[in-house]
Amino acid sequence: MEYTQLGRTGLKVSRLVLGTMNFGPQTEEADSHAIMDAALDAGINFFDTANVYGWGENKGRTESIIGNWFAKGGDRRDKVVLATKVYGNMAADGEAWPNHDKLSALNIRRAVDASLKRLRTDYIDVYQFHHVDRSTPFEEIWQAIDVLVQQGKILYVGSSNFPGYKIAQANEIAARRNGTIGLVSEQCLYNLIERRAEMEVIPAAQDYGLGVIPWSPLNGGLLGGVIKREVEGGRRANGRSADALADPAIREQVQAYEDLLDKHGLQPGEVALAWLLTRPGVTGPIVGPRTAEQLESAVRAVELELSQEVLTGLDEIFPGPGPSPEAFAW
Repeated sequence: MEYTQLGRTGLKVSRLVLGTMNFGPQTEEADSHAIMDAALDAGINFFDTANVYGWGENKGRTESIIGNWFAKGGDRRDKVVLATKVYGNMAADGEAWPNHDKLSALNIRRAVDASLKRLRTDYIDVYQFHHVDRSTPFEEIWQAIDVLVQQGKILYVGSSNFPGYKIAQANEIAARRNGTIGLVSEQCLYNLIERRAEMEVIPAAQDYGLGVIPWSPLNGGLLGGVIKREVEGGRRANGRSADALADPAIREQVQAYEDLLDKHGLQPGEVALAWLLTRPGVTGPIVGPRTAEQLESAVRAVELELSQEVLTGLDEIFPGPGPSPEAFAW
C-alpha cells in the first residue's frame, strides 16, 4: 500500500479509503468485520463512515458495526484513521426534531457524542461536514469545533459535497480565528464520467491545502465493466446504472471505455481507481467493497500504472471540463 499526507496536515493516510456505507444494509456484521480486517492486512488505514449510514430505522448501525470491530482489540483503533460525518437527520421516521440535524453548534455537540458512543472510541480523527448548511454561519460552526478539539473528541475537520466557494469561505473564516486549522479535506463526487469537480472544487481544495477524497469512483458501477457482465450473462445493471445505460450516448461512452481497456488487457474497475490516483490533489478514492474479492481488486489498482496511451484514450472518451475559468470563459 502507498501512503500520502492528508492535505496540508502531518497525518499519513493510505491511497485507498475504505468506505463502509454497505456495512449493515448490504453486508452483515461478521462479513463487515472480515472486510475491515482484510483492509488493515492490505495496509489500508483510512476508514470512512457517517452517522446516518445504516439508513432509515437503522441509522447509526454502520458506526455501531465499526465500534464492535474496534472493541475486538488487537490495536484495531490505533491503526485506523477514522473519519465520520455530521449533518443528516438521525430520526428513524425522517422527521427531525428541531436542532437534531445540520450544523448548528447544538447538533454538532449532540452528534459527535452519539457517534463516539456508537463507534466505541474516545476520539474521531477526521470529523466531516456531510453537506453545506446555509442557515448556520461558519463562525458558529468553528466555535463548536474548537471546543471539541480542546476536549480531545476530534482532531481534524473535513467537508463533503462542498462547492469551491464554500471551501474558500470556511477556511477564510477559520484563518481569522486563533488556533482554528480549518478544513483539511473535501470528499466529493469525482470519477471519469463525473468530472465537474475539476472546475472549482478541486482547484479550491488545492489552493487551501485540502486533500481530495473522491466518492463513487465507479460512478455507481458504470465504470466497473457493467456491459461486459451483461453480455456474459452475469449481474445486470440496476438502479442508477441501468437508468444511465438507457441513454444511448452514455452507453456508447461506457462501451468505448470497456473496449479500450479490453484491448490493453485491463480491468475496468481497477482502471477507474488507478486513474483517480493520477489526478492532481487526490488523496485517495473511497472504495466500498461488499465482499473480500472486491477489496482485493481495489488494492491492485494502487500498483497499476496506466500508460500514456491509455490515459489519452480515457480523456478522449470522457473529456473533462478543462481548467477554470477557461472552461466557461475566455
